[in-house]
Amino acid sequence: MGDFDELKAAIESEFPGWLVWRSDAGRWYATRSGDLTDAQLQAGYAMTVAADDSGELRELLVEQARKDTEGD
Repeated sequence: MGDFDELKAAIESEFPGWLVWRSDAGRWYATRSGDLTDAQLQAGYAMTVAADDSGELRELLVEQARKDTEGD
């Protein structure tokens, strides 16, 4: 795949409200840019998700987006 900056920009564009970074160990993270309510946290929403690669991170963000849709 492409370099990190391109993947980061693509993921952040696909999932607005999430900030993406990669640790020195190569693990991928995304953190919400806004706060969650206690009810959202109890319902399984995550402030931060972590994955081994960009594809797995996208899968986790799709799950979080699904919660947003189901919660409406």
